[in-house]
Amino acid sequence: MKTLLIANRGEIAVRIIRAAREMGVRTVAVFSEADRHAMHVALADEAMFLGASEPSESYLNIGKVIQAAKEARADAVHPGYGFLSERAEFVEACDSNGLKFVGPSAAAMRALGSKIDAKQIAVQAGVPITPGFFEKGATPKQLEVAATEIGYPVMLKASAGGGGRGMRIVRDPADFERERELASDEAMKAFGDDAMMVEKYIERPRHIEVQILADSHGTVACLFERECSLQRRHQKLVEEAPSPVGEPIWNGLRESVDRLVRAAGYTGAGTAEFMFDQASGQFYFLEVNARLQVEHPVTEAITGLDLVQWQLRIADGEALDLPRGLVAGDRSCIRGHSIEVRIVAEDPSKGFLPSIGKILAWAEPKAPGIRVDTGFGPGSEVTRYYDSLIAKVIAHAESRGASIRRLEAALLDFHILGIKTNIPYLIAILRHPGFQAGDIDTGFLEREFGLWTGETEAPMELGAIVDFAGTDSKGHDRHTVPVSGAWDAADGFRVV
Repeated sequence: MKTLLIANRGEIAVRIIRAAREMGVRTVAVFSEADRHAMHVALADEAMFLGASEPSESYLNIGKVIQAAKEARADAVHPGYGFLSERAEFVEACDSNGLKFVGPSAAAMRALGSKIDAKQIAVQAGVPITPGFFEKGATPKQLEVAATEIGYPVMLKASAGGGGRGMRIVRDPADFERERELASDEAMKAFGDDAMMVEKYIERPRHIEVQILADSHGTVACLFERECSLQRRHQKLVEEAPSPVGEPIWNGLRESVDRLVRAAGYTGAGTAEFMFDQASGQFYFLEVNARLQVEHPVTEAITGLDLVQWQLRIADGEALDLPRGLVAGDRSCIRGHSIEVRIVAEDPSKGFLPSIGKILAWAEPKAPGIRVDTGFGPGSEVTRYYDSLIAKVIAHAESRGASIRRLEAALLDFHILGIKTNIPYLIAILRHPGFQAGDIDTGFLEREFGLWTGETEAPMELGAIVDFAGTDSKGHDRHTVPVSGAWDAADGFRVV
């Protein structure tokens, strides 16, 4: 692999570019009209224009992405996450044009990309699943009858879904048809597929997922589990590794995932997601994300691996050359604890309304054990066209408590002017006694922060940044002066 095209944007495109650069692989970015001046465009060795800002005219247009790869003489394509990352037809288009797809085969993606198909494979592999009805082509009446037989409350899910779209909890049979119509309509708009399934809804579960690396030589590594229970409207906001499930539960998870991956013939990086019933101590398979996850950095922190580089190596046919303990899932190989938070361009004090506009100043934390993944900076534009995620902050320390404290300190030292973000909300979560005690589940944020409109106190440094990014003594606008980091020696921050 000599030249890699990244079929994505934002922080994940930047992440892949940096990983490829370390390996000596030339990178090609793609961009839409809205992203002409984006960070990933500037960092890549070459950039190819795709089209208009609408995703359908750019990042979701398979023909345009393939044409860009051919014109740039790329050897391979990395899809990142979202957009085309789980589209089997995109994998086939890459294959037919002589491009390596950095991910699983189209067959494996189809087998696990559909929740219905994945659950059927799980059953055949002896992996526990929640009681439910997972038949292809199920009619609304069949789904309603199945819900009655399963027993309310139930969860309606889009078979092709992800990211919380096409999901509805139904507690009252009288609401079933209305909720099914809403979920089905949302699924069709998001995925072009309105196929639905229904399963038993478990009260106060934890959301646990297992990171997978599998090569084409028969080696499968289950790189421990992540705790992803803190979700708002089914969107993850805080993720950590490892989770507190304990070694007996971990052994069952690892064995189940190993069987599932081998049954599907899966290669590359992926994530198997599970629901953990705290009352019974039982875990149930949910789905496989046949791609890199947003939260992959916490696994990298506790294993010392670069998952993106391993994706590239596996796509190049290399065998997984990992320490034996990591391949075996030996928990003594876990290095400390890591927590990630997602910073999004939303205003929590106003019902999480989207916040778009130009970033006037940007000062991110720089401290030991802190990592910031982003595709934004001073002067970047947050538009209405794409996901609101603008950065991820990852803390790594010797224990969970130390990781929480380190992450809170980092967020207090992360300042973004020009748009609103959820940083105050994230700080409030980290300070909550329930979170600090690890007493969490998927309903935690709705229960504890459903009416949250508060703010945290601003750190002393913020006043200096506001003053710096405002006007000078003569009243001249200084917004265009870049503030790249509060403690950079050469950024002019302390020497105005």
